Amino acid sequence: MPHHQKAHAMRALEEEIIAFNITPELAKQAHRLVIGDGNLDADIVFIGEAPGKKEDQQGLPFVGAAGKFLDLMLEEAGMVRADVYITNIVKYRPPNNRDPKPAEKEAFWPYLLKQLEIIRPKVVITLGRHSMGYFLPNAVIGEVHGQPQQVHFDTQALTVIPLYHPAAALYNGSLRQTLIDDFLAVPKLISKL
Repeated sequence: MPHHQKAHAMRALEEEIIAFNITPELAKQAHRLVIGDGNLDADIVFIGEAPGKKEDQQGLPFVGAAGKFLDLMLEEAGMVRADVYITNIVKYRPPNNRDPKPAEKEAFWPYLLKQLEIIRPKVVITLGRHSMGYFLPNAVIGEVHGQPQQVHFDTQALTVIPLYHPAAALYNGSLRQTLIDDFLAVPKLISKL
């Protein structure tokens, strides 16, 4: 799909979420829908769980402390945000940054799959267990982090690399190094695909 068509499809997706009033309780209290940000022709799509306060204010994913850490890791791995696409399973900020509820994740899941259909990345990187759980329902993050997994959905075969969430690594020094090590291995893993 040419780039302008992808941009049009992504806008249509955003309008559909608003028109169908997906997760009305979340929509009511959030400032805006945070669909995602980055390169629609990206080889890598990062998926977190839900927007936080800063994301809700700016309408962009991963712009708070966890986002700064993500930027730092991208830089270390020789990438910039403009190379990748970043989104979350849930597109509205949950109140007080609580975890997204299963029903909220379920409501947004079809839209996430449509986003992946539009972008067609080589690799999906899940950040944290919430987004990993949908792609790899039986996986334990401590056992599979950093290891590529093959997943099949209706029309898509995806390579998923589960990573720890940058927010968790900010509060846990040992996780931080694990996440950085996993992250720096990603370009090599992709070049093998």
